[in-house]
Amino acid sequence: MSAYRTRLEASVETIRWLLLQGLPFRGHDEKESSLSRDIINACAKETTKAILEDMNGGFFAILADESADVSDKEQMTLCLRYVNKKGEVCERLLGAVHVLNITSLTFKSGIESLLMEYSLTFSQVRGQGYDGASNMQGSIKGLKALILEECPQAYFVHCFAHQLQLTQVALAKKNSDCGWLFVDVLAPLLNFVGGSPKRKEFLREKQAQRVVEALSLGELESGTGLNQERGLGRPCDTRWGSHFKIILNVLDLYPSILESLDKIGEVSDAIDSNKAQALTHLLMSFDFVFVAHLMVSIFGITNALNVALQKRDQDIVNAMTMVDVTKINLQKMRDDGWDSHMEKITSFMAKY
Repeated sequence: MSAYRTRLEASVETIRWLLLQGLPFRGHDEKESSLSRDIINACAKETTKAILEDMNGGFFAILADESADVSDKEQMTLCLRYVNKKGEVCERLLGAVHVLNITSLTFKSGIESLLMEYSLTFSQVRGQGYDGASNMQGSIKGLKALILEECPQAYFVHCFAHQLQLTQVALAKKNSDCGWLFVDVLAPLLNFVGGSPKRKEFLREKQAQRVVEALSLGELESGTGLNQERGLGRPCDTRWGSHFKIILNVLDLYPSILESLDKIGEVSDAIDSNKAQALTHLLMSFDFVFVAHLMVSIFGITNALNVALQKRDQDIVNAMTMVDVTKINLQKMRDDGWDSHMEKITSFMAKY
């Protein structure tokens, strides 16, 4: 019995570590795999039991979203937002279910089945939170409207940060300079360099060389978590913060990217060599440096608002105040930011 308990505790600890790392657990044999599945299911049940006890039969809000998993199956996740016995606002994942399609009726059925599984009902719902898709917040047949029919007290809130993201996307698409930066420069760069493992490796090598040189010259500090490898992942329209990260990474990797493009041009055929040269000319243009730094300054202000809006304890009053502060900072940049902006550009171009 003692040996079995020791093995069980070791298995639980191993699975716990793998789950925290986001890694799958595969046993050495079918018996061990079956044991691991039983342990994971038991942990899930105990976690859900603790959440329900923490809710103490009170009211709650539902937060739902959908995404395709690695096997391209649509999964809907449901989170509960509630006030616990200590008066603290909590958000907890209740579960995920496979859905055949992404219609509002399917989502409603999936949410209802999850709630019923844990003896919860729509009558306890006092809030809803989804993204801006029509199947979610459509005024006639959206998920929001369907749940309001059953529970009129379920007030709907469109995520503040998501509203900001959609606003920025819409405005950026109407601005020719911003569109040129992302569509005509960054998108071709990301597709060209990121479209081949060999080209990615060129960038990794140049980046590693730059870090070693900077460390030897004392321009960088060494230590745990510092000087991590940066990549050129593709941005997402509904996550405008990803555009901010891309520009920061491109400017940070600027010399490494130029050297990589030179190397790619030397070893590639005529077509890819011409593409590499064209990208180099765009990146070395005044227009690119000017617009990229301008976007960094603007996103630096709006990204602070974006992060603040995603805090769990955020409320509408504070949100409106932060929007006002952001508008003031943007206006201040417009009125007084020209000289400092040009100094940044001049310094950057002189350095590279």
